[in-house]
Amino acid sequence: MSGRLAENIAYFGRALRHAGLPVGPGSVVDAINAVETAAIGTREDFYWTLHAVFVKKHEHSLIFAQAFRLFWRKRAFLDKLMATMSPMALAKPDDKKPDAGAKRVADALSLGLGENEPPEEIETQFEARLTMSETEILKGKDFAQMTAGEIAEAQRLIAQLRLPVDSVVTRRFTPAHHGGRIDPRRTFRRTLRTGGAIVDLAFRERAERHPPVVAICDISGSMSEYTRVFMHFLHAITDARRRVHTFVFATRLTNITRELRAKDVDEALAAASQRALDWEGGTRLGACIHAFNRDWSRRVLGQGAVVLFFSDGLERQSIEALKFEMDRLRRSARRIIWLNPLLRFDGFEARAEGVRAILPYVDEMRPIHNLRNMAELVAALSAPADARFEPRRWLQRAA
Repeated sequence: MSGRLAENIAYFGRALRHAGLPVGPGSVVDAINAVETAAIGTREDFYWTLHAVFVKKHEHSLIFAQAFRLFWRKRAFLDKLMATMSPMALAKPDDKKPDAGAKRVADALSLGLGENEPPEEIETQFEARLTMSETEILKGKDFAQMTAGEIAEAQRLIAQLRLPVDSVVTRRFTPAHHGGRIDPRRTFRRTLRTGGAIVDLAFRERAERHPPVVAICDISGSMSEYTRVFMHFLHAITDARRRVHTFVFATRLTNITRELRAKDVDEALAAASQRALDWEGGTRLGACIHAFNRDWSRRVLGQGAVVLFFSDGLERQSIEALKFEMDRLRRSARRIIWLNPLLRFDGFEARAEGVRAILPYVDEMRPIHNLRNMAELVAALSAPADARFEPRRWLQRAA
C-alpha cells in the first residue's frame, strides 16, 4: 500500500506511541500490510484491524479507542481514503465524550502532527525534556497555577515516586539464621533427623511487615484543584505497594481502592470518579469519618496503619460530632498525617472551627500543594514526626 492512507496510518502509530502504547516501526508496517490484505470496507473493520496490530495489552484498549476517535475525526481523511479502497459507505464517527485517557491522547495528537497535510519538508523535532532548573521550578509551583502541560509533566514525576522502606514489628515469628530466640519446633525436627545425637539449634525472630497506608481524601468542590493530582500520587504508591487503601468523601464515603489498582492511571481515575457519585459536591466531614470508623476502621487500620487525611478541614455541620469521630480515628491508627492545601498560604491560621476541631487529634499537618511537598511526604512516611509540623503550634498561633 502506498499513498495518503499509508502515511496517515504511520502518523496514527506515532500518536499512539506518544500516548504511551509500545508502537514501533515494525507495528506500523504490519498495520499497513494488514489493512491492505484485509480489503476492509467499513470503519468498524478498519478500527478492529488496527486494534489487532497495535493493542498488545488490555489496558491499552481504552487509549487506542480515544486515539482512533480523535485522530481520524480531526483529520477527516478516513472517509475519503477508505473510499479509494472500497465503494462502501462508512458510518459517521462517534461524538461521545471520552471518559478516560482523552487528555493524554489529545496531547499526543498535538505532538508533531500537522493540521491536514503531513509535512513534506524536513520535520523539526523539539526536545521535550525539562532542564534541571526547570524541573526545580516545577517542583515548587502550586498545582492550582500550573498549565495543562505542566500538570502532565507533574503527573509523570509523581509516577516515579516510591514509598520508602518502612516496616513495623509484628507478633508473628519468622525463621532466622541466628539470634537469641530459639525455635523449639524446628530444633526438635532437626534433632530427630540425627536420632538425637546432635542438637542443631534453630532460631526465630519477630516478623516485619510494611504498615498499611490508608488515605481518606476530601473530593468536595473546595478541593477540586488538588484532588486529581493527589489521586495520581495515590495511584503511584498503590501500584508500588498493595497495602494501600483509598477512601474519598464529600457528602458520602466511597472506597475506591479496587479502582486505583488498575494499571492505567486514566482508566483508574475514570473508574474512581464513576464510583464516587458526589465528586466535587458539598462536605459532610464528620458524617463521612463516622462512616469510616463504623464500617472500615477495623478492617484496614490494623498492624500499625498510617492514615493520610487529605482535606482543608472546612466543616459546616456539628463540630462536636467531628471531634468525637476524630478522637476515635486517632485511637485506631498508629499515626495520622493531615495533608492540607491551605498551608500554601504563609499567613494561614487555624481559625476555622473544623480545623481547630481536627488539629488535636493528628500527629502532623503538612502542605500538599506542589511536587516538593509530595516528595517530603514520601520521606516522612518512614521517619519520626517532624517538629516543624507540630499541630499544636497552629492552635497557639490562632489563640
